[in-house]
Amino acid sequence: MSTLRSDTILIIDFGSQVTQLIARRVREVGVYSEIVPFQSALEGFKRINPQAVILSGSPYSAVDDGSPRVPMEIFNAGIPVLGICYGEQIMCVQLGGKVEAGHEREFGRALLDIKEESALFDGVWEKGSSHQVWMSHGDRVVALPEGFHVIGTSHGAPYAAIADEKRRFYALQFHPEVVHTTDGAKLLKNFVYKISGLKNNWSMTAYRKQAVAAIRKKVGKSHVICGLSGGVDSSVVAILLHEAIGDQLTCVFVDHGLMRKNEVEEVLTLFREYYNINLVHVNAADMFINALEDETDPEKKRKIIGRLFIEVFEEETKKIGGAEFLAQGTLYPDVIESVSAIGEPVTIKSHHNVGGLPKRMKMQLIEPLRELFKDDVRSLGRELGLPEQFIERHPFPGPGLAVRCPGAITREKLEILREADAIYLDEIRKAGLYGKIWQAFAVLLPVQTVGVMGDARTYEFVCALRAVTSVDGMTADFYPYDMEFLSKVATRIINEVRGINRVVYDITSKPPGTIEWE
Repeated sequence: MSTLRSDTILIIDFGSQVTQLIARRVREVGVYSEIVPFQSALEGFKRINPQAVILSGSPYSAVDDGSPRVPMEIFNAGIPVLGICYGEQIMCVQLGGKVEAGHEREFGRALLDIKEESALFDGVWEKGSSHQVWMSHGDRVVALPEGFHVIGTSHGAPYAAIADEKRRFYALQFHPEVVHTTDGAKLLKNFVYKISGLKNNWSMTAYRKQAVAAIRKKVGKSHVICGLSGGVDSSVVAILLHEAIGDQLTCVFVDHGLMRKNEVEEVLTLFREYYNINLVHVNAADMFINALEDETDPEKKRKIIGRLFIEVFEEETKKIGGAEFLAQGTLYPDVIESVSAIGEPVTIKSHHNVGGLPKRMKMQLIEPLRELFKDDVRSLGRELGLPEQFIERHPFPGPGLAVRCPGAITREKLEILREADAIYLDEIRKAGLYGKIWQAFAVLLPVQTVGVMGDARTYEFVCALRAVTSVDGMTADFYPYDMEFLSKVATRIINEVRGINRVVYDITSKPPGTIEWE
């Protein structure tokens, strides 16, 4: 679903792990941004007709034959262009400069010395000052294209920041989109407003109005069935659709027996009593758990769950007399991650039908959140009046506890995990930490150990606790609990949950794409 807007910045993705951060930084200052992979850059440029373009970083080398290029139509369009890392290098190569490999590499924190005043630095960095930036390069620019001049240097990059003010072309060897670059977001804001002259017209109030209009236009008088899980994504989808089409919407809440404690009751109460939305509750716990009991591979678990969801929706669609559309809470990161910028399209999340539904379903997908990041969705939820307990709820995967119970699944193990997880989250809330943590949950490890409890030996499971902080949901770092808190949680779990005799804390940081436990 595409909503109407005027000002847009196009971001060409050359395969950087942090390209999504560029889009988020632009949206954070009130301007819509859209990412396209380099393979379809020209098509995206013509379709979107952007007011400015940003070129991302990349694992490729600009000096290699066959490395990705920028369509020259973009450089000839008379609009501002900002190159970041590989984006700077490829801009220089294509416009007449020179890049070489084999120089001193620069990874991590570096100092940028500001050599000249620039519209990019206006009000942020002054000539003669030095600032921390985040570098990630082996190649470097050694000669500038005609019209460019140096505005910043670092120890390993004599052309760390360059500009052609006349054409409004700017390029940075460092990454302004990451938090490690001091005031990097302000540089991007300067590019958006002072250089590109765009307007602040990206807001959830405007998006809500545009999305409702787009849904009504697409759906017409047809019926929509929505898979409701109780998470913030599907909840916002359901409320937005209900606002747009009312009783043409039927929500199907599939209880697959893999929910957290008390979540089924909370979802039913909110959507039936508070919103008065047509809601079908399907208790399919036996179906899902029976199908999962002998499976140990996490990806196969996801596929089993995805297949069963489709079967349930097909059956419920028949019962209500048919539906032309199936709605789901696909987010922008799901869409981006399902198309690899450095290879063939891939499916990152097999429980999302990002690539479409099985042909036999004879329904169209409707994905009202397809252009939004997670924080955008939360903002839209507030705009729609969704209770805060649902908006701020930690992310919960579609497969639920199935991926938090590694190894074979049994009803007994799920109940043990459910109780331990509830205690853990209860203590987090009591300590006032829930809002400071992006995601926290318990995992029941497929390991049993011998322990001594009182005067008796036990042979029970090990429970792992995880808590991570994250700004964007792409990377994560463990939350630094104090030992008093961990001791309190562990004591409660061991005392109150039969089946667990040991608790450990996971302190692993996670690179992009590995937030959830697998």
